[in-house]
Amino acid sequence: MRSRIRELRRAQKLSQAELADAVGTTRQTITSIEVGKYTASLPLAYKIARYFGLTIEEVFDFSEIDEEL
Repeated sequence: MRSRIRELRRAQKLSQAELADAVGTTRQTITSIEVGKYTASLPLAYKIARYFGLTIEEVFDFSEIDEEL
Protein backbone atom coordinates (compact mmCIF):
# COMPACT_ATOMS: atom_id res chain seq x y z
CA MET A 1 0.00 0.00 0.00
CA ARG A 2 1.33 3.41 -0.91
CA SER A 3 1.36 6.26 1.54
CA ARG A 4 2.24 9.95 1.70
CA ILE A 5 4.12 9.58 4.99
CA ARG A 6 7.55 10.40 3.56
CA GLU A 7 6.20 13.50 1.80
CA LEU A 8 4.30 14.69 4.88
CA ARG A 9 7.21 13.96 7.21
CA ARG A 10 9.71 15.83 5.05
CA ALA A 11 7.37 18.81 4.70
CA GLN A 12 7.45 19.14 8.49
CA LYS A 13 11.21 18.42 8.64
CA LEU A 14 10.66 15.35 10.83
CA SER A 15 13.01 12.40 10.97
CA GLN A 16 11.60 8.89 10.84
CA ALA A 17 12.61 8.46 14.48
CA GLU A 18 10.77 11.63 15.53
CA LEU A 19 7.58 10.52 13.80
CA ALA A 20 7.93 7.03 15.25
CA ASP A 21 8.28 8.43 18.77
CA ALA A 22 5.26 10.68 18.26
CA VAL A 23 2.98 7.81 17.21
CA GLY A 24 4.39 5.11 19.49
CA THR A 25 6.22 2.85 17.05
CA THR A 26 9.77 2.25 15.82
CA ARG A 27 11.80 4.01 13.16
CA GLN A 28 12.06 0.67 11.34
CA THR A 29 8.27 0.45 11.14
CA ILE A 30 8.04 3.95 9.64
CA THR A 31 10.76 3.03 7.14
CA SER A 32 8.92 -0.16 6.15
CA ILE A 33 5.63 1.69 5.68
CA GLU A 34 7.30 4.39 3.57
CA VAL A 35 8.87 1.86 1.20
CA GLY A 36 5.73 -0.29 1.00
CA LYS A 37 7.09 -3.38 2.75
CA TYR A 38 4.65 -3.12 5.65
CA THR A 39 1.02 -2.12 5.88
CA ALA A 40 0.20 -0.13 8.97
CA SER A 41 -2.40 -1.53 11.33
CA LEU A 42 -5.60 0.47 11.55
CA PRO A 43 -4.70 1.93 14.97
CA LEU A 44 -1.24 2.97 13.74
CA ALA A 45 -2.64 4.40 10.50
CA TYR A 46 -5.11 6.41 12.59
CA LYS A 47 -2.34 7.75 14.85
CA ILE A 48 -0.20 8.76 11.88
CA ALA A 49 -3.11 10.48 10.13
CA ARG A 50 -4.13 12.31 13.32
CA TYR A 51 -0.55 13.41 13.88
CA PHE A 52 -0.60 15.19 10.51
CA GLY A 53 -4.17 16.47 11.00
CA LEU A 54 -5.48 14.39 8.11
CA THR A 55 -7.82 11.48 7.52
CA ILE A 56 -6.47 7.98 6.94
CA GLU A 57 -7.58 8.22 3.30
CA GLU A 58 -5.53 11.38 2.84
CA VAL A 59 -2.37 9.61 4.05
CA PHE A 60 -2.81 6.09 2.65
CA ASP A 61 -3.72 5.07 -0.92
CA PHE A 62 -6.41 2.39 -0.82
CA SER A 63 -6.90 2.18 -4.60
CA GLU A 64 -5.23 -1.25 -4.80
CA ILE A 65 -7.61 -2.61 -2.19
CA ASP A 66 -10.62 -1.04 -3.94
CA GLU A 67 -9.63 -2.81 -7.18
CA GLU A 68 -9.63 -6.19 -5.42
CA LEU A 69 -13.22 -5.80 -4.21
